Amino acid sequence: MKISLLSKKDSKASIWSGGLTYEYMIYPKTANYTDRDFVFRISSATIEEVPSVFTKFKGYYRYLVMLDNDLEIEVNKEKKVYDKYEIIEFNSDDEVASYTNGVDFNWMVSEKIDHHKLRIANSNQICNAQVIILFSLDTTVIKINEKSYNLEPYDLLVIENQKKENIMLHFSNECLFGILDF
Repeated sequence: MKISLLSKKDSKASIWSGGLTYEYMIYPKTANYTDRDFVFRISSATIEEVPSVFTKFKGYYRYLVMLDNDLEIEVNKEKKVYDKYEIIEFNSDDEVASYTNGVDFNWMVSEKIDHHKLRIANSNQICNAQVIILFSLDTTVIKINEKSYNLEPYDLLVIENQKKENIMLHFSNECLFGILDF
């Protein structure tokens, strides 16, 4: 089992058409964002332009969560409003435009992966997924099999669990909790 703590302050910014994006992780590490050959990518972005048209990624499914604001978007010409921390799911090839400024969490998963889910968790979990992602919404202590990890807001903890061992997780605060099996 491999555990990686990826700090928001260590992520590097790059420009997208609507603001800045901060990549936490691309998997596998040999994948290239521009080649779109990744299994999944986790990032956070600022939405600074209104409207902002989201970058399309054919062959990917996307989870998006606003971290500081409600979100007013249009998906394939249909207007929708989401609350702060509400999980939005869509095909990454959809036409999506944001009409709200703010900061978001993004998780793009290849459509070749059948089993993946993102939700908010704030209690004990037992999990045996091959990849577990934990994104802190506030200062949080996460215990993994009794070992503690201290996360600042918007830090990411990734557990690569290739042997699918049962893992006991405990959160001191709400986190985004994602699982993925190949």
